[in-house]
Amino acid sequence: MNLVLGVGGGIAAYKAAELARALLERGHNVQVVMTRAARQFVRPLTFAALTGREVITDLFPRGSQPALASATEHIRLAQECELLVVAPATADLLARFAHGLADEFLTALYLAFPGPVVLAPAMNANMWRHPATQANVETLRQRGHLIVEPEEGPLACGMVGPGRLAELSRIVQAVEAAAARRRDLEGECVLVTAGPTLEPLDPVRFISNRSSGKMGYALAEAALARGARVILISGPVHLPPPPGAELVRVETAAEMRQAVLDRLSEAGIVIKAAAVADYHLADVPRQKRKKSAARWSLELDPTPDILAEIGQIKGDRILVGFAAETENLIAEARRKLLAKNCDMVVANRVEEAFGADDNEVTLLLRTGETIELGRASKRELADRILDAVLRLRLSLHAAR
Repeated sequence: MNLVLGVGGGIAAYKAAELARALLERGHNVQVVMTRAARQFVRPLTFAALTGREVITDLFPRGSQPALASATEHIRLAQECELLVVAPATADLLARFAHGLADEFLTALYLAFPGPVVLAPAMNANMWRHPATQANVETLRQRGHLIVEPEEGPLACGMVGPGRLAELSRIVQAVEAAAARRRDLEGECVLVTAGPTLEPLDPVRFISNRSSGKMGYALAEAALARGARVILISGPVHLPPPPGAELVRVETAAEMRQAVLDRLSEAGIVIKAAAVADYHLADVPRQKRKKSAARWSLELDPTPDILAEIGQIKGDRILVGFAAETENLIAEARRKLLAKNCDMVVANRVEEAFGADDNEVTLLLRTGETIELGRASKRELADRILDAVLRLRLSLHAAR
């Protein structure tokens, strides 16, 4: 894999030389990019000798006349490389990445690079704990970047606490995980449903739920990043669709059912992340109901059970359902797994599922396996759910 190793200006910059060597030993082509501050700690010649490549240090080479080639070098490199690794990622670099500043080569490259990013922060413990740094880290997590969190221990400043650059083995492991995900859904079509449905009571009123669509949209984005063709069938949400997704907008459960059935034949993986309303008013009046002192009693009928219907006709497709519960979470998720013929159910609590940017879920698999996914951003969880989907498919195919 062609990857860029960005080196930030911290005392841990010297460890980046060993990281470059470790990545080379694993067969990666490594292009090193250093910040101005990094060159105060390690000379570019060290990395050039290790990689056999000239180290990039400036947007415009010193002592030369500005030229178009140098002015667009960060764009060329962003198009050629497949993975960006930054170690150490200083507090300053995290802030510039999070806020889109492009004042030197590495930050400009970051903005131009659409692929996977691995960040290994290292800094003083107080700098790491500062709310500004934590907010920047969370922003970068939400973009789907892998954060290899720093470790606790003695720091160069004399303090003891979190801030040490992670062990190189952990960083290499994160790089290998990101590399493995790079195009592992190439040639696949993934159908994702997202958001709530709206069930009208009259021309202006409706019943719905609190789903924001964030989990479904994160799954669509993650699948696109891994090379899949994505059909995103979405109820009404306030989210921009992931670039490249084939967006189908619906409002009611009936419309979502029809859209899913219309596109089902194209998909090999179906992920039903939408929070479909369970009930609807079968006979919706054409005129707005006027307010009065009288009680308004409604007789609601069940909406179509889209997940169960797909479960009966899915064939060799992988079908993933979601279960949001207020009690008996695992038992209810396991019941849904069996009753609706799913291959996997993602279980989460209602109070954590709707609206938040992060979540904590449990995966229940057809094979009997249960996987606890600790709290993480929905974008990070999306990749881990897709990892589990691919492993599950291999297990099911091997068992046939």
